[in-house]
Amino acid sequence: MYPLSFFKQCLACLWKQNLSYWRNPAYNAVRFIFTTAIALLFGTIFWDLGRKVEKPQDLFNAMGSMYGAALFIGFVNCSSVQPVVAVERTVFYRERAAGLYSAFSYAFGQVVIELPYGLIQASIYGIIVYAMIGFEWTAAKFFWYLFFMYFTLLYFTFYGMMTVGVTPNYFIATIVSSAFYSIWNLFSGLFVPRPKIPIWWRWYCWICPVSWTLYGLIVSQFGDITTPMEDGTPVNVFVEDYYGFKHSWVGIVATVVVAFTVFFAFCLPLLS
Repeated sequence: MYPLSFFKQCLACLWKQNLSYWRNPAYNAVRFIFTTAIALLFGTIFWDLGRKVEKPQDLFNAMGSMYGAALFIGFVNCSSVQPVVAVERTVFYRERAAGLYSAFSYAFGQVVIELPYGLIQASIYGIIVYAMIGFEWTAAKFFWYLFFMYFTLLYFTFYGMMTVGVTPNYFIATIVSSAFYSIWNLFSGLFVPRPKIPIWWRWYCWICPVSWTLYGLIVSQFGDITTPMEDGTPVNVFVEDYYGFKHSWVGIVATVVVAFTVFFAFCLPLLS
C-alpha cells in the first residue's frame, strides 16, 4: 500500500517534522523565550516560598506557585501548537491520499519531534523556578519536579494536537480545548480538595490529568517532610489529611501522568 516500510515512513516523517520545526522560530523560539519570562516572573513573585512550611497558608502559596505555572504554560503550549498542527494536517491529507505514509507514521513524527523541545522547555522553566522558589535541593525532589513538569507540558501539547485532529479546524479546536481548561482547573484538587468534593463528582478528579500533576508535584516536594507546623501537625500528615495525597503513591502518580501523555499522543492518528 505504501512505497516504504513503516519504519522508513516514520523516519521520513520525523525528518520532515525536524526541518519544519527548525524553520519555525515563530513557534519554537517564541515559546522558549516565553517560558523563560514566565519562569522569572513566577520565581520573583514566589521568591523563597519553598522552604516556608510553618503555616498552612505557606504550603498553599508554594503549591499554588507550582500549580499555576504548570497550568499557565500548559495552556499556552496547547493553544500555540494548534495552528501549527492545523497547517501540517492539510499537508498530511494530501500526502496520505497520494499513498506516501500512514496516519501513525505522521503522528509518530509529530509526537517524537516534540520530545526534545519539551525537555528543553521543562528544563528552562524547572531550573529557574526551582532555584528561585527555593525548594529542597535533593536530587530526588529536583528530578521529580522536572519529571512532572516535562510530562505535563507534553500532555498539554499532545492534547492540543488531539483537539485539532478531532475538529474541522483549529478555531473550533481552540473552543473545544478551552472548554476543558475550566473543568480541569475546577477538579484539579487545589481550590477544592478532592476529599471535600461531593462523592458523586469525585470520580472526575481521578480522570482529570491536571489533578494528577498537582498530586505528583505536591507529594514529591512535601509528602515526606515531617517538620511540625505551628499547630504541631507534621507537614506530610497535613498534606494527606487535607488533600488526600499520599507520598507512597508518587510512583503510581508518575505512571498515570505518563499514561495521559501516551493516551493523547495515540489519539492523534486515530482521530485525524
